[in-house]
Amino acid sequence: MTSEVVAASSVPAPGRAQRVREIATELRGLRGALIPILHAVQEELGYVDQPDVPVIADVLNLSVAEVHGVVTFYKDFRRTPAGRTVVAICQAEACRSVGAVELAEHAKRTVGCGFGETTYDGRITLDEVFCFGNCALGPAVQVGERLHGRVTPARLDALLGDAR
Repeated sequence: MTSEVVAASSVPAPGRAQRVREIATELRGLRGALIPILHAVQEELGYVDQPDVPVIADVLNLSVAEVHGVVTFYKDFRRTPAGRTVVAICQAEACRSVGAVELAEHAKRTVGCGFGETTYDGRITLDEVFCFGNCALGPAVQVGERLHGRVTPARLDALLGDAR
């Protein structure tokens, strides 16, 4: 079930465009500036909105298609706001070998959305990651900013607690 997040960015559209332009202008001198700019926009504003793309393209003298292609190619860039709690489940081989596939299926059923989606109420975004570097303690799950190891379905339910 694909969901839209109820809450919008805290920066109104005109103010957002200006802030995106400021970020892009500030960082455009970096070598390979596009990706650092996209990360900075997402870090500050929560996601890279479609209207941000032509602004960044203009500052960098790139085509809108080039910027759009980078935003849509890399899974790290969100194109919609994330939920209040982001839950990322490792799907790399080490974690898969100790139950990450089953854990992911449990999470999808429990939360009510798939990877890369946000619940209808904007509470939880479910993501897949391909290695946290916590391989000895798989399956690994990050809830918000905190990484957890040896997560079972019951433990995931407990970790989600109030987020649901």
